[in-house]
Amino acid sequence: KEYEIRKEENKDYCKRLNIEFIDVDYDVENWYSRMKGMEYDPERGTRCSECFDMRMERTALYAYEHGMHAIATTNSTSRWKDRKQVDDSGFRAAEKYDGVTYWSYNWQSDEMTLRKYQISANEKFYKQEYCGCSYSLRDSNDWRKANGIPKIKIGGETAGLGERYFTDPLVDAAEESQDVVDEFFAQAEELAKVGSDRNHRKKTLELYQNRRKHEAVDGTTSGLNNW
Repeated sequence: KEYEIRKEENKDYCKRLNIEFIDVDYDVENWYSRMKGMEYDPERGTRCSECFDMRMERTALYAYEHGMHAIATTNSTSRWKDRKQVDDSGFRAAEKYDGVTYWSYNWQSDEMTLRKYQISANEKFYKQEYCGCSYSLRDSNDWRKANGIPKIKIGGETAGLGERYFTDPLVDAAEESQDVVDEFFAQAEELAKVGSDRNHRKKTLELYQNRRKHEAVDGTTSGLNNW
């Protein structure tokens, strides 16, 4: 459902810009096959690289088959992603095909992050609360539960945390501040180290009890639903 929501929003945006939307649809079975054995990898770990590779390989192949000379990805715009990790996948995919290049650019500056959220607010884009990976959904909800934060909601008019749609560029950019992002991934790495052992995971999550990621002036928690 999350995938379909995001795809339909992309299609609508392309219509408004009069840009063709090419649907090289998602291969769920292939994804789970490629991620086997990496179910408890940390965010930004090998599983993420495999996930990026899968998408970039399909994109590069389509570009090559249809005479397109450059590929890029919005994944590299987000501080929630490791830019080098994303770009490396793009370069690996493009180098397999003559005439196809991967366009790398640093979209993660303060200026570009604010610009991204200005566009998102103007378009009132759907604000996803996790990257879209089922394992990330599991770990994010575990973290939220340990911190007393509502679970992620997929679709609908209300989010598990914060607003359902982008509305305020300054607030949204602050939710993706480097400090917020760094703290989240530091804790995610601690959780990944204990793997699938439920007792160890529970003990690790207890370390986060009442440790909020970001306390706003009005006392509400933010900074977790802005992937």
